Amino acid sequence: MCGIIGYLGPKEVVPVLIDGLRRLEYRGYDSAGVAVVRNGAIERRRSAGKLINLEQAIKAQPLEGIYGVGHTRWATHGRPTEENAHPHQDCTGTIVVVHNGIIENYLDLKRELQKLGHTFVTETDSEVIAHLLEHEMGSDPAAHGGVRLKPDATGSLEAAAQRALLQLRGLFAFVAISTEDPEKIVAVRNGPPIVVGLGDGEFFVASDTPAILSHTRDVVFLGDEEMAIITRRGVEFTNFAGTAVSKVSQRVLWDPVMAEKSGYRHFMLKEIFEQPRAAEETLRGRVSEETGRVFLEEIAISDADLGDITKVALIACGTSWHAALVGKFLIERFAGLPVEVDYGSEYRYRDFIVDRHTLVVIITQSGETADTLAALREARKKGVRSLAICNVVGSMATREAEGTIYTHAGPEIGVASTKAFTSQLVALNLLALFLGQAKGTLAERDARSHISALLQLPKQMEQALKASGVVEEVAARFSDRRDFLYLGRGINYPIALEGALKLKEISYIHAEGYPAGEMKHGPIALIDNSMPVVSIAPHDHVFEKMLGNIQEVKARGGSVIAITTAGHDTLRSVLDPAHDAMISLPRVPEMLSPIAMVLPLQLLAYHIAVRRGCDVDQPRNLAKSVTVE
Repeated sequence: MCGIIGYLGPKEVVPVLIDGLRRLEYRGYDSAGVAVVRNGAIERRRSAGKLINLEQAIKAQPLEGIYGVGHTRWATHGRPTEENAHPHQDCTGTIVVVHNGIIENYLDLKRELQKLGHTFVTETDSEVIAHLLEHEMGSDPAAHGGVRLKPDATGSLEAAAQRALLQLRGLFAFVAISTEDPEKIVAVRNGPPIVVGLGDGEFFVASDTPAILSHTRDVVFLGDEEMAIITRRGVEFTNFAGTAVSKVSQRVLWDPVMAEKSGYRHFMLKEIFEQPRAAEETLRGRVSEETGRVFLEEIAISDADLGDITKVALIACGTSWHAALVGKFLIERFAGLPVEVDYGSEYRYRDFIVDRHTLVVIITQSGETADTLAALREARKKGVRSLAICNVVGSMATREAEGTIYTHAGPEIGVASTKAFTSQLVALNLLALFLGQAKGTLAERDARSHISALLQLPKQMEQALKASGVVEEVAARFSDRRDFLYLGRGINYPIALEGALKLKEISYIHAEGYPAGEMKHGPIALIDNSMPVVSIAPHDHVFEKMLGNIQEVKARGGSVIAITTAGHDTLRSVLDPAHDAMISLPRVPEMLSPIAMVLPLQLLAYHIAVRRGCDVDQPRNLAKSVTVE
């Protein structure tokens, strides 16, 4: 979840590192630091808190170098202090390391290294790596009271890393430099992502592509148990045993400008308003309204094999899990297949029943979510067919699943997911139709009708986003409340869960989402005049049921914020403008209504958070991609 950046090339290194960290701050913002090499020595600057603190420290104490590494931290082991900030160094100060992930056996290693004379100065697991590299490079810790280390060490940083990796347990990535093996950067992946950027006479390493897009779009994604050795001559790739690995670079098509705020106050707001375009890009070239066909050649599973599928399992975490819940309704409707939905973090800890007739679909924005990837690996051991719905080309999920449906949402920087979520819903619509085609369960007329509606959807999303002003007024009325209840029915009950999650994530208000039919099974006890109930009530086949729930809320003195379809007055007559609010949206077909209904919920969370003075793009304790369990 932490952000890593490294650079070796002709440019002054500090501006490159700071720019990369700024683009990676969504991955962690508890502390930040850089280390650079100049005149054969390593210098560091580190600060607790957000990146601006590091920039001020560098301004007060300038720093220059010819190559180096940087890091922005999401704290796991150790408090978010300057002392615990990366980069971490060894006893001699000749090695520094930046690290993402968890070293599970760090306490055992720390005790062993302390016996050898190594002195530790932080509370982190990461510092162990620096000292272990020092040990394996054969440096002499006599200066700090230790004993001479193993005489067979070669002094090569990559060889030391290979030996160190034999002793490390956990899921982690790290990047290291050493003045004992100068003008070299070694990057290691064993779980969390590492990408190497190839420029014109310059090289980059990072934990995510936005950090380097302003410099190069030609990248190589490391696989698990792979290492990159970067020198001025180029990049070599090996596995952990030191055997050369052939890698092919990929060109990232995201425009670097897409990762900028483009005049919006926050990335989240920008990304909310990018959703019509993201939906359009996810649809582009994949549907034919004339024939009623969906084209997903990239899934790499034949129609015949899909025709043999008897069950679908959708696996995801967080917001992507809510998308999976919507996907269950879509696949059961259009493909006639039973669908299970599981949390990636729980799936592998139960005795799940799958076989070669099961299609496992993992849903992940980053393609690097540790729990989801682990679930995929366990399922594949049982012979399932597999797909990924993912936004990041070349990510681990796309390499490990048999096929991928890319969402083409572009980079999503805001920690709270918005456009990635709606793009996943569009992709799930395509998958449901495609499975229906393969299974022969989808009538051509129904397919044409739904495809036509999908093609109209981006314009309807643009219309829905015009409600932002109304939503902002509603936010002003309710931003002082401490608890919210979100209710939805049918295909929109997952949207109630998602709306509540967004409010929790960025405003720190307690919120719960429920299927509306469950209100009387407990949550109704919480309703009073201080607790708003956000009711998702499009004019669909369960509208009257939702109307009944709203009246039950009103009977108990609760305030209602109703998200509904324009052009109907039934709901308006039930609400009291003095205590309630109504947000009307364009009418869309029922199976597409979740995509429209979630937009004002994203805006509501955003505007409430802004009014409460919260950091919208970087909410406390959260990071964009959960790459460790």
